[in-house]
Amino acid sequence: MRQPLVAGNWKMNGSRDSIKALLEGLTAGMGVVKTAEVAVCPPYVYLAQVAETLKDSAITWGGQDVSDQESGAFTGEVSGSMLADCDCKYVIVGHSERRSIYAESDEFTARKYAAAQKTGLVPILCVGELLEEREQGITEQVVARQLDAVIEMSGVQSLANAVIAYEPVWAIGTGKTATPDQAQDVHAFIRGKISSLDATLGADVCILYGGSVKGANAAELFGMSDIDGGLIGGASLQAEEFLAICRAPDAN
Repeated sequence: MRQPLVAGNWKMNGSRDSIKALLEGLTAGMGVVKTAEVAVCPPYVYLAQVAETLKDSAITWGGQDVSDQESGAFTGEVSGSMLADCDCKYVIVGHSERRSIYAESDEFTARKYAAAQKTGLVPILCVGELLEEREQGITEQVVARQLDAVIEMSGVQSLANAVIAYEPVWAIGTGKTATPDQAQDVHAFIRGKISSLDATLGADVCILYGGSVKGANAAELFGMSDIDGGLIGGASLQAEEFLAICRAPDAN
């Protein structure tokens, strides 16, 4: 039985005061979350604050990105060992904003994924298609290519210690959401692709959906057979809305 996971990606948002208020709201409301594991991914500079606040709570935390390098003269980069030193459990790898805005390739993303696992972190590997790619009918080819880069570098068994997040790029921060059936179709494709290489692993791997998930649509999305939770953007910055999403798996 796969445990649902709801992870909040705060992106480049927050301040000491706003994060303090957000975490107070989340920790106070966690008693109503029965099923899902809950994680938050703050900007690097607030990891220490988050770790200190959440150390005795049920909420885990992670980084939003990681360097493919272990250490050295890489100004501005943050290594996996640094994230691990902040007691991170997770790190987001290959988010569409990294791929599109910063032109990070599939191969570069695969190196980051490998670097994360080398330091004991659990990568949340993001995959997904652009609007024009969906309109061209090549969603599965794009997602397969992104997965293959990681599998070729780290092996399919590495996915036993990873989470996959399907995020259609056209639905991130746009207010548009893939229908539950559209999301399920891609999740089923991902699970089927992995199952073709290792049936047990395919059945067990956690696959999240990301893309304008809200409290109002989370239960229907998470009710799909191959959707195991969500990677949540803007809604994770509001305690009550995020908690509503975290409660959604309890309804299924």
